[in-house]
Amino acid sequence: MHQQTILIAVPPLFNFQECLWFLNRNYDDCLHLVTETAVFKAIATPYGDVLFQVSEQGNFLKIEILEGVANPECRDFLTAYVSDWFDLDRDLLPFYMQLKRDSRLAYMAENFSGLRLMGISDMFEALCWSIIGQQINLTFAYKMKRRMVERYGRHIEWDNQVFHIFPEPAVLANAEIDVLRGMQFSQKKAEYVIGAARAFVEGTLSRSLIDALPDFESRQKALVGHKGIGIWTANYVLMKSFRAPEGIPHGDVGLLNALTGHGIIAERTEKDKIEAFFRDYAGWETYVTFYLWRSLAVKPLT
Repeated sequence: MHQQTILIAVPPLFNFQECLWFLNRNYDDCLHLVTETAVFKAIATPYGDVLFQVSEQGNFLKIEILEGVANPECRDFLTAYVSDWFDLDRDLLPFYMQLKRDSRLAYMAENFSGLRLMGISDMFEALCWSIIGQQINLTFAYKMKRRMVERYGRHIEWDNQVFHIFPEPAVLANAEIDVLRGMQFSQKKAEYVIGAARAFVEGTLSRSLIDALPDFESRQKALVGHKGIGIWTANYVLMKSFRAPEGIPHGDVGLLNALTGHGIIAERTEKDKIEAFFRDYAGWETYVTFYLWRSLAVKPLT
């Protein structure tokens, strides 16, 4: 029998509880379950569907395979998956040094110490999620995502609970617009999600195609060439799936609120000030965005 437990050493400046906080935030995310000490997640792997639990054990993250294949190849896949999900390979010290030089944000290096930019490894999932979330609040977006995942995705049942897996492109490519409309998708969003799924099925859009492009600008251009993918959506995907530091979700309401709350801008239209701010964080633009989002849960700002 293959071993069911995997240990991954955590880097300096890592805080599992901060990462769990982000994964929870009191939203009804159907793609993972967060408890006080662990997160449970079901995913599709090249070796079959797997349900696993991630918790903390000393200076390690402990992955426990609860359902599914546990052969060495799958264990390696899960190790890479969790390392990417929690961004474990990144050295945050240069970012914290930059924060400490900024009197407006210096508190973040201590208050949010160890928070990692939690990714979405599946580019298709990240793309669909960013399309769903366009111009609506997060609570409503999570409801729409749940309806779609429960209808079109697979699931694993374990310990009297259901753990959902994001739908495959081939399944969503055949979804009906009227069915998505019944889930409160707008006409356009239903068309965009189905269109994205068909692009993946046809091979005109894929992670490997985007990965093969030489720089951020060419990757962004390739994404926005598809119907329904604007700059905000493209940048969100590049931020969450490709870890591109330049992937700033410009125009994001939460980001603008945080920039205003920290006195970085006085008006949301001050694009020059926003650009100057992000130039100061070159190489860490998406990380400072993530920490600004995190700051919105802290009242008052300290």
